[in-house]
Amino acid sequence: MTGELLLISGPPAVGKMTVGRAICDRSDLRLFHNHLTIEPLLEVFEYSSRPFTVLNEEFRRRVIEEAAATGIRLIFTFVWGVDLASDAVIVGSYVKPYVSAGLRVSFVELHADLSTRLARNHGADRIEAKPSKQDLTWSDDNVRSLEHYRMITDPERPSLADDVINGHAHLRLDSTSLTAGQAADHILTWLK
Repeated sequence: MTGELLLISGPPAVGKMTVGRAICDRSDLRLFHNHLTIEPLLEVFEYSSRPFTVLNEEFRRRVIEEAAATGIRLIFTFVWGVDLASDAVIVGSYVKPYVSAGLRVSFVELHADLSTRLARNHGADRIEAKPSKQDLTWSDDNVRSLEHYRMITDPERPSLADDVINGHAHLRLDSTSLTAGQAADHILTWLK
């Protein structure tokens, strides 16, 4: 099988979905960004409610399992609190089907400064794909409010994420001054 899982994580509005789309435009990878499950569930359930959380994780896990079972080269984007045990368990469950099938798993962590992310938060493609982000005042406040979480690993500061990432290809990429296309090119070169 030729399947592969590329996990792109980073703080909100860093450009995960946009970079993922650019990678897909340049390769046979397919994009499964985190809001593909969030947005339909928000039509029915409150964010972070028990049913929202259960279904969100179940839908994501099942899509990833079926993609692994059929050898699909998949990009999955998400925000990850690298010091949160619950997030490490969830991300580990995404990785497991690909590992079990003997398929490649790689991690890319995008990071950019807060001012860059706040500017990107207003991007038309982001707002179109993520209707829950259309209230830009709320969305900007959300980006700022999550700053107290550590959402990218650091080789000098161990995290719970390290146990999930270890043994897999891993790239940290500062996307502050990169276009989505430049970031995609860098990531695809690194993957080869």
